Amino acid sequence: MRLGLLFVVLGAIPVVACGSNKKQPPVAVHSPLADSADQVMYGARFNLTDEGVSRAHLVSDTAYFFDDNTRIELEKVNIVFFTVTGLKDAVLTSRRGTFNSRTNNMIARKNVVVVSEDGRRLTTEELLYNQQRNQISSDSAFVMTEPNRRLEGVGFRSDPNMKNIQILKGASGFARGVSTQPTVLPAPGNGPIVLPAPSSTPKR
Repeated sequence: MRLGLLFVVLGAIPVVACGSNKKQPPVAVHSPLADSADQVMYGARFNLTDEGVSRAHLVSDTAYFFDDNTRIELEKVNIVFFTVTGLKDAVLTSRRGTFNSRTNNMIARKNVVVVSEDGRRLTTEELLYNQQRNQISSDSAFVMTEPNRRLEGVGFRSDPNMKNIQILKGASGFARGVSTQPTVLPAPGNGPIVLPAPSSTPKR
């Protein structure tokens, strides 16, 4: 059922893209992907759904379709994530991306930034979005910041809003001015740690 919904969404991409009034890129700009792509679209946008629930809305300046439209290479990616009630949850931007309809996963690459609605900001060079689990993850080095905390490490798993983030290794960081218990970080290689988002209530 989930795959059927996804194919309907993909079939709607050409209609939206061709009907848009977005400008074509300058003639001098040319990507090698265009030479081998089955189809090229500008201003492409579509919804990522799971059993009828809208998980995210994806927009890309340019989309290159390959392998019978099952693999889409994206340039200048912008994804808005939603809660189960349809509220905006977080926004992801990256220079490149690859969406695979067989796995329902998207890989964001190059200058990946995720910003939540309540102020968390994560940066990394590569990130995987799993549509079925509604989860973002990476094996790359990352930094997450918010007004009262900074975390960094190598590899993580998290919800798109980054309220609960699991650091895979090399965890380090600090927290100040927040009502939270100190977290003992294990030595690298001793397994992942899970760090929930701290309370916003300041210490008295």
